Amino acid sequence: MEHHKELKGQALLFLLFLWFLWFCNLGVRVIFSPILPLVEDEFAVSHARAGSIFIFQSIGYGLSMFFSGFYSGRLGYKKSIVLSLLVSSSVCFLIPFVNVFSAFYLFSFVLGFSTGVYLPSVMPLITEYFDERNWGKSIAIHDSAASISIFSMPFLALFLLHFVKWRGIFEVFAVIFLLSAVLFYFTSDELEIKHSEKTMLGDLVKRRSLWIMAVLWMFAAGANMGIYFIVPLYLTKELSLGIGYANTLLGVSRFGGIAVAILCGFLVDRFSLRKMIFMMVLLTGIFTVLMGVASVRYVGIFLFFQALVVTGFFPLGLVSMARMFSREVRGLATGLTLTIGVTCGGGLMPFFLGLSGDLLSFRFGISILGIAVILSSGLIFALREIK
Repeated sequence: MEHHKELKGQALLFLLFLWFLWFCNLGVRVIFSPILPLVEDEFAVSHARAGSIFIFQSIGYGLSMFFSGFYSGRLGYKKSIVLSLLVSSSVCFLIPFVNVFSAFYLFSFVLGFSTGVYLPSVMPLITEYFDERNWGKSIAIHDSAASISIFSMPFLALFLLHFVKWRGIFEVFAVIFLLSAVLFYFTSDELEIKHSEKTMLGDLVKRRSLWIMAVLWMFAAGANMGIYFIVPLYLTKELSLGIGYANTLLGVSRFGGIAVAILCGFLVDRFSLRKMIFMMVLLTGIFTVLMGVASVRYVGIFLFFQALVVTGFFPLGLVSMARMFSREVRGLATGLTLTIGVTCGGGLMPFFLGLSGDLLSFRFGISILGIAVILSSGLIFALREIK
């Protein structure tokens, strides 16, 4: 694979294509959030059952990242991503035919599994394709697709709902994934890294830094995607806001995170990585608590600032793992960390928040989550590999 020292020309174009793939990869998972009130009403299910879609999606996503860390290097990272795109396309073609709510569990699991291959496969590609001095910038630019995807999906959903029903949105994604798979196959080079997975796994699970990053990722993902998935239900069912206004508020709240995600990549080499992560996690917890206790008038304000700061954690976390782990285990370490973080934070958190909405209130669950995030912020100082 060709190694590029500068972020320009062909190298920048390839990075932007990877950016688009990450945008769609995350987008197809989060699109469930803005349309969830419609799905809940059509199938007449409870908040907890509606939120349980994200459990199956996150379990599939987490398992995929776990196994991807083992086998993507052997199969080839390019082949792994192409296969991921093709399976995602197939699932999106099938979702419009769902007429029993429980079928969402299967499709959510498979969709989570197929999309989970991407990130552990693309991280070795990025760190191999670009010079180490540009890792912060390239990873941050790539990861900004996540915040832009989260920001734009509610608006994209509202736009598409003017022309198609919620089922038709998945047909659009199906076509995009199919075309992307073909284009990626013909425009990328293969990267294979041979190593002993058994030996590497044994060494990895003994490293305290792996588990610290996993716990941090779990609470950050819970505060980010856990809140994101459940906010439309919180705003429409508990605060009695219209679905159009709720999705607009959800989308606008993610706008500031776009700049933060990119900015962090340019600041990571100038300031203490450890202190930056600490402040991001601490402020995320504080704003999450405030979002849970604030009156209806101020919920949107705290949601905006909460989303603003939590977005910065993820590019910083990826840069941290790139620096903490060697190229031979980087994909595996990323897969293991995100398996725990995403499964618990992006899967169990929405379920428990939905359960809290059924039994007590969404406010209570959101406030408890915020307190847990605040408490987790101090773990960053136990990481000796980063400064």
